[in-house]
Amino acid sequence: MSTALPKRRSVCPVACTLDLIGDKWTLLVIRDLIVGKSTFKEITSSPERVATNILADRLKRLLAHGLIERRPAPDHGGRFTYHLTESGQRLEPVLAAITDWGLEHLEGTEVRVKPPAESNHPTETAR
Repeated sequence: MSTALPKRRSVCPVACTLDLIGDKWTLLVIRDLIVGKSTFKEITSSPERVATNILADRLKRLLAHGLIERRPAPDHGGRFTYHLTESGQRLEPVLAAITDWGLEHLEGTEVRVKPPAESNHPTETAR
């Protein structure tokens, strides 16, 4: 299995960032890790119901780019937990901005997957 990163289509930071996190599922996986989910099963139980093959692919991609790390699960032999690296954690304000925009501009949206209690983000509850 190759861990080589794909060739970039451009040096534009917007294009490169979107190539990594701009698909339908990746930011939702990052959101789940931000709110404290850490196992494959916890992430697949999110409201959007990501397919297991898609989730496995996104976790692999995030690992390859250093946004997450994988640790042995303390209570399950052979299983792992996933955690944001410092680089991955730096996406939290990006998700907060997307959340704020959606709450303000998309009627009927609400926050159902909430950050941990210690978060200082103002949109922890639905508006």
